[in-house]
Amino acid sequence: MRRNSLQVMIGHVPVGGGIGKNMLGSQPASVVVQSMTNTDTADAQATIQQVFELWQAGSEVVRITVNSPEAAAQVATIRKGLDELGCNVPLVGDFHYNGHKLLAAYPDCAQALAKYRINPGNVGKGSKRDEQFAYMIEAAIKYKKSVRIGVNWGSLDQAKMAQMMDDNGKLENPLSSDELMREALIQSALESAQQAVDIGLQPNQIIISCKVSNVQDLVKVYRELAKRCDYPLHLGLTEAGMGSKGIVASTAALSLLLQEGIGDTIRVSLTPEPNESRTKEVIVAQEILQTMGIRSFTPLVTACPGCGRTTSTYFQELAMQIQSYLREQMPVWRKSYPGVEDMSVAVMGCVVNGPGESKLANIGISLPGTGEVPVAPVFVDGEKTVTLKGDNIAQEFQAIVENYVQNRYAVDRMAIGLQGREDSNLNQKIIPIQAVNQ
Repeated sequence: MRRNSLQVMIGHVPVGGGIGKNMLGSQPASVVVQSMTNTDTADAQATIQQVFELWQAGSEVVRITVNSPEAAAQVATIRKGLDELGCNVPLVGDFHYNGHKLLAAYPDCAQALAKYRINPGNVGKGSKRDEQFAYMIEAAIKYKKSVRIGVNWGSLDQAKMAQMMDDNGKLENPLSSDELMREALIQSALESAQQAVDIGLQPNQIIISCKVSNVQDLVKVYRELAKRCDYPLHLGLTEAGMGSKGIVASTAALSLLLQEGIGDTIRVSLTPEPNESRTKEVIVAQEILQTMGIRSFTPLVTACPGCGRTTSTYFQELAMQIQSYLREQMPVWRKSYPGVEDMSVAVMGCVVNGPGESKLANIGISLPGTGEVPVAPVFVDGEKTVTLKGDNIAQEFQAIVENYVQNRYAVDRMAIGLQGREDSNLNQKIIPIQAVNQ
């Protein structure tokens, strides 16, 4: 059961919902996948290219750094370039330290962005903090933009932290240092959100995040935050790390919260390996949501891990080839074949679990293990349809997958279009065609 919240629009993308007149439906919107570029925003072409790649991979919102006059001057150009490519993904401006100056000096930048990300700890110090924060909120009001109040444990407001430490020391039962840090994050976010509302920003223009790099701290912060406000919440483990460490840590933290219905947008903050595509963080975020049954983005391949019965690597190579093929096709399939993202494919390596897993998938192939007959039965919707053999198994199986998608989901789309027609001749259920060469 998703936590209800106010609904905030990031451009055309709804976030949260279930509370208030602004919601688009009775239930919260789907959990939104976000990502962030690592290009120099002043390099408009490089940034356009990376945003486009992230969008094609499935990122529904993309954040870009706006840290200098040179970067701010290119934001409108980046927006225009993306629009010319047919890429309507909302852009979020990531501001620290000088956001008030950049929004004032570059109104085209302020207008081109769909949301401003403001870190209360990096807005300013002393009396300047309130003034500079107020200017950024006033810009959001003027240009009708949403705002993320994004608190980070590495950049907490030091004056606030010092005051809380003093107050905590006077308590009969003071909080531990970890408890105090978590409370400081929550208070900073909620007080900043209230300050923004007092200035004139509508509550349904505010999203909140409180990011830390420790899994247990993140879970505790968001559980408490969810109890104490109605704002949509952006989830992410900050500085998650590289490779498997970053993936495992992010998955552990986000899955616990999502299972409890907490979280309206997510980002997996992976450190890319050298020359690694930035789109990996998008794929990991999608797979977290899909494996938990929250959303579907692309057909996933079930494949066995291999054992002494599968000394050949052929099934591993085929599984990788099919998974890559499915992802590459999704930008086209997503538009042409609604529902294809729920399709399941199994690539199994021997007769132990191979036929059973293959029958449970929409399409499955059971490859021969060591010493087994060199043939590969293919199952479509639980029925054996053809047995492949020879040197072209991979190409033939891929053709079966493509043929299945074109026929199954094209017919499903027609069925959807026919629903609601007041024609008694169309009352019979349209059964998807299983078109497989036998």
